[in-house]
Amino acid sequence: MADSDLSERRPVRVLLVDDDPLVRMGLSMMLGEFDEIEVVGSVEDGREVVGAVNSHRPDVVLMDIRMPGTDGLTATEVVRARRDPPAVIVLTTFDTDEHVRRAIRVGASGFLLKHTKPDEIARAVCRAAAGEPAFTPSVLRQVMGFVAAVDDDPGRERARAALDRLSPSERDVARLIADGRTNQEIGAELLMSTATVKAYVTRIFTKLEMTNRVQVAVLVHESR
Repeated sequence: MADSDLSERRPVRVLLVDDDPLVRMGLSMMLGEFDEIEVVGSVEDGREVVGAVNSHRPDVVLMDIRMPGTDGLTATEVVRARRDPPAVIVLTTFDTDEHVRRAIRVGASGFLLKHTKPDEIARAVCRAAAGEPAFTPSVLRQVMGFVAAVDDDPGRERARAALDRLSPSERDVARLIADGRTNQEIGAELLMSTATVKAYVTRIFTKLEMTNRVQVAVLVHESR
């Protein structure tokens, strides 16, 4: 993969969750072409995800939405509520506003459509493993549309009040997260080590009661 900054020293461990065995097989074969990625397991229903996460310790879960038992968004919420959870990318044929909103709300790190090109899915997996958001462009436009729909009151004031919980340095980091900067880029701009930036990001998540950078970015944009 061309983007060396998205690769890991060891392969990114991926768990596949989809009720269609052909989709699971196709994804496994496709991702197996990338040295940066290792598919460590697959399950066919959301209710199996917690056990599979315990068994395989994935870095990223690729999660379908519609499954006959526990749906993917419910499973995402359960997984993301765990201590030290894996990143979750919702991978689906459905991109309704409600699905996208709920995916963000329950802590998904990305939202991709199944027709996304293989190299873009692989890149998204690596980005999610690195703590960065990963969205299909059309879905990203939807996310920004949600933000643009927030008028002066009361959403903007709520967002500003939430950001007031942060220290000035934490707000600087949050602002750069919203601009899509990596930890390395944030460190370079704010003259911090990458480890210090990571510590700030963790504190931001704790203070804002959030689980990933997507939620922080949306909050910052809502405050503007």
